[in-house]
Amino acid sequence: MSIPFLKEDTLLPGRVETIAPDVRRVLCGNPGPFTFRGTNTWIIGQGGSVAVLDPGPDDAAHLAAILHATEGERITHILVSHTHRDHSPGVAALQSVTGAPSHGFGPHMTPPDLGGEGGDHSFRPDVLLPDGAVVEGDGWRLSAIHTPGHCANHLCFSLDGTGILFSADHVMSWSTTVVSPPDGDMAAYMRSLDRLAARDDRLYLPGHGPPLPEPAPFVAALAAHRREREAKVEAALRAARRATAQDLVPVVYGPELDPRLVPAASRSLLAHLLKLGAEGAVEREGEYWEPR
Repeated sequence: MSIPFLKEDTLLPGRVETIAPDVRRVLCGNPGPFTFRGTNTWIIGQGGSVAVLDPGPDDAAHLAAILHATEGERITHILVSHTHRDHSPGVAALQSVTGAPSHGFGPHMTPPDLGGEGGDHSFRPDVLLPDGAVVEGDGWRLSAIHTPGHCANHLCFSLDGTGILFSADHVMSWSTTVVSPPDGDMAAYMRSLDRLAARDDRLYLPGHGPPLPEPAPFVAALAAHRREREAKVEAALRAARRATAQDLVPVVYGPELDPRLVPAASRSLLAHLLKLGAEGAVEREGEYWEPR
């Protein structure tokens, strides 16, 4: 099943876009192969107390844009969807100006020496948000939804009563999500997708890329894509009989894969192998895998 990605996004870094009466987007100027045109920072609320979701990297220009967008308002909550370096390092500078407490599921859960090198290990939320936690301000109410898979402490946020879900990096409109072990977990990612599929949200607002209307068929396509990819991984391993995750990348992804994405593809492929291993379909010996 093909995924109907949205590749058009006209918002310029530093500009403000109104998505709904209580939702605005500010784009950070940190484009890249994994961030698309940059990190989306979301401002929730209007006129009174507002929340800022994902202040992005430590970037002076982006901080200035957030403060300009909220001029005349009080930033009372700083929310973090997850602790990757393109989402949470901007918290410290925003706190130094506003004094607002930070909210998140918790610190990054995988140490650097165990594969958590992509995490922001300096972030410690002032307020812990477990699954189902509620954050409220003037005229808005957010509910936290723990969606591990891309990152173990990943949260989506429902803007209650609106049908809007801030899907962060779990579901992005422009691309599939990187799932890189050990902090990324493919089995957890699929369970989290199933959890979102059971909801009836009308609009997803992702961490990268434009808003995603009518997300249900998109989520179904993502899940189907992952299942197809898993079947292809297992078939490639059975044909090879013994291989590393990196050995299987050209077979599974094909020659058209952007060379910049090969390391991430290898990590995602490893995530599939680990899931298959936990299910008893394959087995591991060091860096090598074999079918059972």
